[in-house]
Amino acid sequence: MTNIVNINQINTLGQLKSSGYVSRSIKEEMRSNLITKLRNKEKVFSGILGFDDTVLPDIERAILSQHNILLLGLRGQAKTRIARLLTTLLDEYMPIVKDSELNDDPLKPLSKFALDTIETLGDETPVSWVHRNERYVEKLATPDVSIADLIGDVDPIKAANLKLPYSDERVIHFGLIPRSHRSIFVINELPDLQARIQVSLFNILQEGDLQIRGFKLRLPLEISFVFTANPEDYTNRGSIITPLKDRIESQILTHYPRSIETSMSITGQEARLSKDQYSQITIPFMHRKLIEMISFNARESEYVDAKSGVSARLSISALENLYSTAERRMLLNNEQQTSTRITDFWGVIPAITGKVELVYEGEQEGPYNVAMHLLFKACKELFLEHFPNPNQKLKRDLKDEYGVIKAYFSGGNSVELLNDENDDLYAKKINLVVGLQKFTESYMKHGDDLLPMMELVLFGLAETEVIGKNILENSLEFSDPLSDILNDLDN
Repeated sequence: MTNIVNINQINTLGQLKSSGYVSRSIKEEMRSNLITKLRNKEKVFSGILGFDDTVLPDIERAILSQHNILLLGLRGQAKTRIARLLTTLLDEYMPIVKDSELNDDPLKPLSKFALDTIETLGDETPVSWVHRNERYVEKLATPDVSIADLIGDVDPIKAANLKLPYSDERVIHFGLIPRSHRSIFVINELPDLQARIQVSLFNILQEGDLQIRGFKLRLPLEISFVFTANPEDYTNRGSIITPLKDRIESQILTHYPRSIETSMSITGQEARLSKDQYSQITIPFMHRKLIEMISFNARESEYVDAKSGVSARLSISALENLYSTAERRMLLNNEQQTSTRITDFWGVIPAITGKVELVYEGEQEGPYNVAMHLLFKACKELFLEHFPNPNQKLKRDLKDEYGVIKAYFSGGNSVELLNDENDDLYAKKINLVVGLQKFTESYMKHGDDLLPMMELVLFGLAETEVIGKNILENSLEFSDPLSDILNDLDN
């Protein structure tokens, strides 16, 4: 998108002038390139899913308005990912005065170094080119971030070596923000920044002034600021002070995926899996859906702190763990291929416990029990999506569809499924349940897998308390609920 034909042929200020290059601010540059993309129907934010009708249009409007942006949302809502993708709206290459630490525009120099160089060399001033990927600076706001880090400080060693007074601009060691001139500067978790540090951003956003230890320097920096914040941070760790918030022109609210399908697409896109896992392990569609249902349930659970949010990373880590659990089982049994099972979701529990913040009730239950609760609740909901509720009152002229299965367990039979059991034995045990296959097949749709659906029926009947369920360290047993009660009494 740069209006230069061949940057390799432009190495001096004179050549840059002759090329017809026109200086423009970074916000004008982003606006112009966005207009081009929109007119050409190009994808502006590749890989961002679920925001097409909400967040992304707001961001595009902010860029067209040449605004600084605050992305406000809970953790795991792609705020930083969006900020990093803004570099695609920059020109591929940008000219600077060679060796300039402030990315000085050769046609509009700011620093004393660039001004002196151009005054001395004129059109022979050397020019170098910066790729757009180098025009992105990101800083995580933490309580220990100082004004020197962001703005700069007087360097006494430099002053002594150059024998300069502190009033000379050359004694300043510039911080990250001045060095981000003509770049995108991102501050993540803005509320964590101390209020006095936030104050230092006022003049930069409004006037272009730098104040370093009483040294006032007029530097009209051209920076596109993007700030990110979590609403929960406003009460837990700090706040964005009102004057600074007032100077950030566009505040854009992000959100979690609003549909299971979108969430599945994000998880599949972001999960880091090996080629062997892809080729050797099959994950039925219903198991992928089950992962997302766990995340959705966690966001609504009475045990989980809703203000903290449940990151999309839960689903991503859960999918990776599900693959790895099945892979480990396959390797232990010396098998070449396998398919996931609901019992493999025991290996997903660590991905859940590490991704949710619990309220008091959840702490009382314990992270493991909360994770298992979320899993079994999702199993029940998925079961009721595919099969009739066994607890609903039946009409007199209808027989109990689950009658044969219930009779099998009430007859004293049980099914014990080992976590690391080989595929053949696992399938054999499930197929022993009389009436299970016939019942499952009567509700199967095109694309459904029989064995995972039969397994889901067992879990669904257990969660609706039609049959009993006992969980041991390395196995799961389905049996008659009455026998479970009697066993509990015996113990």
